[in-house]
Amino acid sequence: MEPASSLSWLALTLTPGIAARLSARLLHQFGSPEAIFRASLTHLEACNLPAPVAQAIFRKEAFGRAEKELAAVEKLGCRLLNWSEPEYPRTLLEIYDPPVMLYVRGDAQILSRAAIGIVGTRRPTLYGAQMSERIARDLAVRGLVIVSGMARGIDALAHKGAVEAPGGLTVGVLGTGIDVVYPKENRKLYEKVLERGALISEFPLGAHPAPEHFPVRNRIVAGMPLGIVVVEGAQYSGSLITSRLAMEFGREVFGVPGNVTQAVSFAPNQLIKQGAKLVTGADDVIEELPTPVRAALTGAMQPEAGQQNLLIAAALGEKERKIYELLSVDEPRQIDDIVERSGLNSSEVLATLFDMEMKGIIRQQPGKQFSKAFF
Repeated sequence: MEPASSLSWLALTLTPGIAARLSARLLHQFGSPEAIFRASLTHLEACNLPAPVAQAIFRKEAFGRAEKELAAVEKLGCRLLNWSEPEYPRTLLEIYDPPVMLYVRGDAQILSRAAIGIVGTRRPTLYGAQMSERIARDLAVRGLVIVSGMARGIDALAHKGAVEAPGGLTVGVLGTGIDVVYPKENRKLYEKVLERGALISEFPLGAHPAPEHFPVRNRIVAGMPLGIVVVEGAQYSGSLITSRLAMEFGREVFGVPGNVTQAVSFAPNQLIKQGAKLVTGADDVIEELPTPVRAALTGAMQPEAGQQNLLIAAALGEKERKIYELLSVDEPRQIDDIVERSGLNSSEVLATLFDMEMKGIIRQQPGKQFSKAFF
């Protein structure tokens, strides 16, 4: 945006009493922020605005704050993206209350690429943590952008899986100002997401993690991607709310089945009972995507088998690499044979095989035999 235009958009969003829905109504009625601020007080009041809001707009009260905000945005190297610009994600314009303007750090170009959201509890089980990271990584390898909310737990693990995938991209949707790292332990992840994607927020700089911000943030997580994968979440969790928003927006909803004795399994299991697609891996998600998206992923993002193996091997640890090089797709190998040929002890082999199976890069066959997964 040009600075003058940015100032008007900022002033509109910073005017007290104007949330996304009211901003959208005014923009549809007047056509631009500049036209809104040129309107007479009588015209503004005729729009059924609360009197204090109409007066604040007429007096241009937010322009002083907007000037300071714009200077801080430029200093941070952040971009302001309003919904009239081509980089603004078209999927967000389909929801009933899209954010009028986004603060963006990182690569704004990826915001319009095909994406999948992954959400879940802040306190995942080991199973939930492994599934979140694995599904995110496998989807990112295929070329899908991973969208989540940068919270601790499932969100953070989804971003982590995406940035660790060769060529993986991710978008973090913040419930704070884009210059605020929350939670604090995500600082390194915050920087990695900036390197391998983008961070976005509709809240002004310095906005702290107020409880009311996160339901607002969740509508972006639900509306921006083509679908949402719910890994774990309790009965009254934010992930369940996000999935219901996704349904309202016409998005696909997927559930990773969980242990019925665990409270955090309620959300995905309930969604599956209600018709959500049961997901055990990335392929279950991909086969539900629109045909043009599937064709693009298959044609452009799927490497040849030899290249795929090289990409996987490059991302493995030393023990994983030793075992992976011993295996093939067509001829499963017994555990005893793997122990003998790898030079690792049986405990190391068992633990490493478990990790690799959870990552989806090997498969266990009948009789405790293992082979490479087929891609």
